[in-house]
Amino acid sequence: MWERRDLPLRDKTLFRLVYESAARAHEVLGLNVGDLVTEAKRGRVQRKGGATDWIQWQSGTARLLPRLLAGRRRGPVFLTDRRPGPARTPAAADLCPDTGRARLSYERAEYLFKQATKPLDPAGAGFTLHQLRHSRLTHLGEDGWSSSMLMALSGHQNLRTLGIYVNPSAEAVAAALAEHDPGRRRL
Repeated sequence: MWERRDLPLRDKTLFRLVYESAARAHEVLGLNVGDLVTEAKRGRVQRKGGATDWIQWQSGTARLLPRLLAGRRRGPVFLTDRRPGPARTPAAADLCPDTGRARLSYERAEYLFKQATKPLDPAGAGFTLHQLRHSRLTHLGEDGWSSSMLMALSGHQNLRTLGIYVNPSAEAVAAALAEHDPGRRRL
């Protein structure tokens, strides 16, 4: 999906940031330009429950963000395609002072992701942003990340809740067992 040229830059950046950070989509959508520390590949977010925390990302997002921001130094990171009408004026914190466009809503972002992933979904319905978060945590779990590292990345406070997200495939379990099989090594 990251290689698709038909996805708008905003959407590709949003999807990549949600995946790489394993953050909740509403946390990513709540980012303002001033919350970003791009050279450190991190951003300050409000976590579930209201705690302030940092999300981290990797080089895929780091390459896209400067292009998306195009020199903007304030306002929401992810903006709607057009300015809101007079009857739908959002709060000042949700408007970009430079472009006049509003913060992208969760509902719209979810719709865009479902549309973008319909071709990838065997059921044809498309996937959710929440499933994107699940995927990242599962992939990292299959790569051997510890529970404490996954919790730190995703902002989970409870190991039981994290366990809902990390669902290694049978193939990943078999590969891990084979790698650590004592019969594999001869002394």
